[in-house]
Amino acid sequence: MGHDPAMAPPLAPSLRARLGSRVGRARWTLSTLTRAGLVAPISPAAYARMGLAVRRGGTHALSGVALSAARVPDAPAVVDERGSITWAELHAQADAVAAAFATMGPGGGRPTTIALLVRNHRGFVVALAAATRVGADTLLLNTGFAGPQLAEVVAREGIDVLVHDEEFEGIVAGVREAQPDARYVLAWTDAPDGPVTDRPTLDGLAHGHAGQSVARPERFGRLVLLTSGTTGTPKGAARPPGGGAGDLSAVLDRVPWRYGETVVVAAPMFHAWGFGQLVIAAVMGCTIVTRRRFDPEATLAAVDAHRATGLSVVPVMLERIVDLPDEVLDRYSCSTLRFVTASGSRMRPDAVLAFMDRFGDTVYNSYNATEAGQIATAVPADLRVAPDTAGRPVAGTEVRILDAEGREVPAGEIGQLWVRNTTQFEGYTSGDSKSFLEGFMASGDLGRLDEAGRLYVVGRDDDMIVSGGENVYPLEVEQCIDAMGTVREVVVVGVDDEAFGQRLAAYVVAVPGASLTVDDVKAHVKAELAGYKVPRHVVFLDELPRNATGKVVKRDLPSSGAAG
Repeated sequence: MGHDPAMAPPLAPSLRARLGSRVGRARWTLSTLTRAGLVAPISPAAYARMGLAVRRGGTHALSGVALSAARVPDAPAVVDERGSITWAELHAQADAVAAAFATMGPGGGRPTTIALLVRNHRGFVVALAAATRVGADTLLLNTGFAGPQLAEVVAREGIDVLVHDEEFEGIVAGVREAQPDARYVLAWTDAPDGPVTDRPTLDGLAHGHAGQSVARPERFGRLVLLTSGTTGTPKGAARPPGGGAGDLSAVLDRVPWRYGETVVVAAPMFHAWGFGQLVIAAVMGCTIVTRRRFDPEATLAAVDAHRATGLSVVPVMLERIVDLPDEVLDRYSCSTLRFVTASGSRMRPDAVLAFMDRFGDTVYNSYNATEAGQIATAVPADLRVAPDTAGRPVAGTEVRILDAEGREVPAGEIGQLWVRNTTQFEGYTSGDSKSFLEGFMASGDLGRLDEAGRLYVVGRDDDMIVSGGENVYPLEVEQCIDAMGTVREVVVVGVDDEAFGQRLAAYVVAVPGASLTVDDVKAHVKAELAGYKVPRHVVFLDELPRNATGKVVKRDLPSSGAAG
């Protein structure tokens, strides 16, 4: 007997709503991917190659390398100081290195964890893709680590293989001494005749295992990203192998990436932000122009020379660009840029506006967390109105601002920032995790929402101090001092005070040639803010201590005791 649709019972309202949401979401995703050029008519042969790549290699964060090699094999994938390498060449090298990695684990088997201490260059992409294909967890290490910090993190996480640039030979020595059974591979050497040691290199492994590959692993390894660790030892945040089309669409919906174009990735790829930009570029078949060390003028030159439509930075990089002399900035038009994406720390509002005034309204400021991925993005129109905003939550992400009792606070009021999305981490490798409330994760940040729904991040939970019974947010004082016009950058922290419990110390970098005194700073804050927000100490520095992603490392600030 045939089925008569007319006889079927009506869908329950809740089920109808869920199905409608899924259909609507699928249509929106398809539309977004099509607009970005990711979904487009291509040859049947390319479709067949892409299908084979997925069947053999699965879907994960670095699937873009294999997919781009199948779709646009001869297009340039990475341009670095060594020149250009195509997607097909990059894919083949990753396969060969994976075959080599497969014998570097305990007992000559597959390794469990592969660590990378590698700057931005093709070796980073090859090693990362190879580690993924062999099924190992991949630990991305900060290239700004000192020897003891590196040894502590590596010992805590445990590794079977460490891939590193030769320049880090000195700080890796302590790791080799503590973990002699691990294998060590060089990713980059500056020596014209090859490395000065007899250790294997990525190039050597790729050459020696050319044409080889590994079988698809039973499970794809996790990516272990390290938190910034600006106040303590960085924690390892484990992320699942990869997101879906919806997560990518949330980015493409807000930022105008286009398939097959060229982007300059200056943000460090070991950091969650730079890594995310690498992943998007690979999926989008974009040529990635990068260099091992950031140079503000060289970055502008790369944009013009390669006619890049995108530039990915951390905020301090954008600030260093706008701080270049006018005669240097005048040499570059950056007329091909459609977007400049920044994330990782607070951006100076004056730097955002100065960049857009000169190069056009192209800045997109994103609020990300290592534990939650992309949370919110401010488009240029947002930044013109409020240059210090983090924008609005991206599609698929919800944000709440809650008080200490878990109640939502009104617009304009500061509270704890909680986030819910599909890209949350699996927990810290130590076994700890974040706090959760009704599926929302505590970000660890304080924030507020304005009447238009724009998000502002005002600091970390532990940044807030209580002075004389009053809550003080250092960011408010930083912004006040920033506005003096004679200040290049400033950071404000809490210090113990017998009378008030805590007071503020301001660390100030003055504009070169500016006449600025301790009394000037204190008088300016006193005229603008309440008396308890005036810094007790003002310390002048030549520069603020920053890590490789541009965040101020507060533990490295000098004592404020001798300051004014």
